[in-house]
Amino acid sequence: MQKSLDEQLAKYLKKARGEMSYVQFAKKTGISHTMLYMLEMRERHITLNKLETVMRKLKIKLSDIFPEEF
Repeated sequence: MQKSLDEQLAKYLKKARGEMSYVQFAKKTGISHTMLYMLEMRERHITLNKLETVMRKLKIKLSDIFPEEF
């Protein structure tokens, strides 16, 4: 069964954050540590503007986050 976009994003963020704290990773991604936590726990949805910010800051493509879609 294909994972939801929320699941794929949460999995990507957890992997990309690795051993960094939420605060450290927030500085790297340009979104708040609270939002990062909520995205990883699938308690919030990301806006397209925030997703673009994360992608630009991490220098990644949509297919890096959502490989099952591309």
